[in-house]
Amino acid sequence: MTDKHPVYAKIDGPIVMIGYGSIGKGTLPLIERHFTVDRSKITVIDPSEAGRDMLEREGIRFIHQPVTRDNYKHLLGPLLTAGPGQGFCVNLSVDTSSLDIMEYCREIGALYVDTVVEPWAGFYFDSSKGPEARSNYALRETVLAARRRNPGGTTAVSCCGANPGMVSWFVKQALVNLKKDLGVPGDEPVTREGWAELARTLGVKGIHIAERDTQRAKKPKPRQVFVNTWSVEGFVSEGLQPAELGWGTHERWMPENGRTHAEGCGSAIYLLQPGADTRVRSWTPTAQAQFGFLVTHNESISIADYLTVRDAAGTAVYRPTCHYAYHPCDDAVLSLHEMFGQAGARQPEHHILDENEIVDGIDELGVLLFGHGKNAYWYGSQLSIEETRMLAPYQNATGMQVSSAVLAGMVWAIENPTAGIVEADDMDYKRCLEVQMPYLGPVVGVYTDWTPLDGRPGFFPEDIDTADPWQFRNILVR
Repeated sequence: MTDKHPVYAKIDGPIVMIGYGSIGKGTLPLIERHFTVDRSKITVIDPSEAGRDMLEREGIRFIHQPVTRDNYKHLLGPLLTAGPGQGFCVNLSVDTSSLDIMEYCREIGALYVDTVVEPWAGFYFDSSKGPEARSNYALRETVLAARRRNPGGTTAVSCCGANPGMVSWFVKQALVNLKKDLGVPGDEPVTREGWAELARTLGVKGIHIAERDTQRAKKPKPRQVFVNTWSVEGFVSEGLQPAELGWGTHERWMPENGRTHAEGCGSAIYLLQPGADTRVRSWTPTAQAQFGFLVTHNESISIADYLTVRDAAGTAVYRPTCHYAYHPCDDAVLSLHEMFGQAGARQPEHHILDENEIVDGIDELGVLLFGHGKNAYWYGSQLSIEETRMLAPYQNATGMQVSSAVLAGMVWAIENPTAGIVEADDMDYKRCLEVQMPYLGPVVGVYTDWTPLDGRPGFFPEDIDTADPWQFRNILVR
């Protein structure tokens, strides 16, 4: 170890990583870099043998097997309780129930972290389920219900990747920066209610998780191959879920195909159309004005929920609209176009671009807070592929933003081992960003005068709300 890589803790117990795709490959070296660990106590489980040779060269135990509803306790229990020391489950997989594995880890006293509320295989493509049942809102509510049933106890960190995850910490830092720049007096909030009240005081009407991935491959995308800079299975799954967004109290209009939820926290709505085929107007510093896809993500719901102000009767009197506005790499855009052109039929092949295949580009991922006294403020990471190669092995810029957030989640869990089930919004954003910041490239805050009404209407009449630029009516591309 060198001085520039701090060692945050010693992990005496076993570490079990479920999934060894692009994020797993990038996260494992960070675990070994920043924790004192015994390699003989690390186990990686994956249904694909693609990473076997790499793991065997590194002396890491590999189990070639899917984790399923029928075998997860039998498979994970002996590994996580092998001791001595507390086990840690790092779930970076698809087609495994985050909730079931999380609850089991808490039963046996093992720490847990994941990057998404993932269901068992088949959930996303089950035509017998309606759109509401397939929503991330519904999946998140199952985790919240588990927290209410069994508060406290062994820490399980839910949804701690780049987004969801890191962007919740960016939102808090952006609110603090905006508070200072607007000259709003008072101390920094220390409670959920305090953060929500600050967002209301600042006049934040909405938040975009505004991302532009400009990473380019050396070779053009072949036909009938879905190309992406991170998990294709994960992107396609969430892209075919209904578009979802945290729904703000300032909104005066809802799309005809918009639907609310009868149960739960009530912070979000969904549209009767797939998120990866739903475009919204947004802005990032490099791209400037752009179209993004309103792909459903847990943070769209959790951030809106976290920042809700309620009156004495429990009625929401303030909530910002919050949603993803994602422009993936150009090859992924072409892949989506090809997939939806064939009625959503997935390409027979998929490919994740690794760090050696990318010519140049950045993943510009941040949060755009809008509607306040300075119009709009973007705060986030501008990590390039060139810097990523220098920082750590086996990942591109997109993967690094995720794997470094997993690292931060692990550090926080070890330092807070009895916090129960938590989301990124509940965690100490300063500590988490302190751990993650060395891996994010330039992290900048930029104000902009842009609004979704700029240049509109154009050559044709448009159904827009000129009284308030930040209505979702003006943001949604129709």
